[in-house]
Amino acid sequence: MALNGIDGLIIDLDGTIYLGSQAIEGAKETMEHIRAAGIKVVFLSNRGNYSRRMCQEKLEAMGIPAAAEEIILTSSVTATYLLENEPDGKAWLFGDEGLHEELRSHGVQLAAKPEEADWLVITLHESLTYAELNDAFRAARSGAKLIVTNEDKTFPGDGGECIDVGATIAAIVHTTGAEVSVVVGKPSAYMANAALRALDLPPERCLVIGDSLHSDIALGKRAGIRTALVLSGSTTRERGEAAEERPDFIWDSISDIRTLLQSDKEERQ
Repeated sequence: MALNGIDGLIIDLDGTIYLGSQAIEGAKETMEHIRAAGIKVVFLSNRGNYSRRMCQEKLEAMGIPAAAEEIILTSSVTATYLLENEPDGKAWLFGDEGLHEELRSHGVQLAAKPEEADWLVITLHESLTYAELNDAFRAARSGAKLIVTNEDKTFPGDGGECIDVGATIAAIVHTTGAEVSVVVGKPSAYMANAALRALDLPPERCLVIGDSLHSDIALGKRAGIRTALVLSGSTTRERGEAAEERPDFIWDSISDIRTLLQSDKEERQ
């Protein structure tokens, strides 16, 4: 079979399904083919400033319906980590409203002021103000442990590459001398394990599809999951072919999987 026993797909969002507010050409139709083939799907994103509800609404606006349990974000995995490892700890949140919404929905306790926080949660903050940056600084200076949704330097957005969480991590670390205690996002085992649990499949029966060698392909390689690099986001074919951790497939976009699904269908007939 062309997909060689793959029953579950772990699909990145930014650069794979959409760029900024626009769906990548063919993504909607490709997801329809995947659903029709009966393949399980989870969307796995390093976006920590989104809640699952926000992500669900964004996908639905593009004609790509997804159940909440099919969407795994670093915000939700961060909430799970905090509840499992320090359920009585209080967090101070440094990020957009989506982070706040997701952690509140999980029941994570929030600190009333920065100086009372046990954890400082750092994610992408596209509406950042100086006051918010200073509150995060005060939380870290007062001893809060740093948990970051991801360490990505950039992400593909409307009009090109956009600065990501790495910049705000650097600001807090440089000014306080604090060190990051936990990195939740891809390529970590936290994200891989969350995806495999949601699919209820072993790694050898899954495929990671994403545009980042550093996060998507590295996650698959570390977890024993086959990988497909798409060139619709932040990586070129030349970089993919020269990578030390070379992906199993290199596709122009996620639409390329439709050819493999058709081959599978023909083999079964």
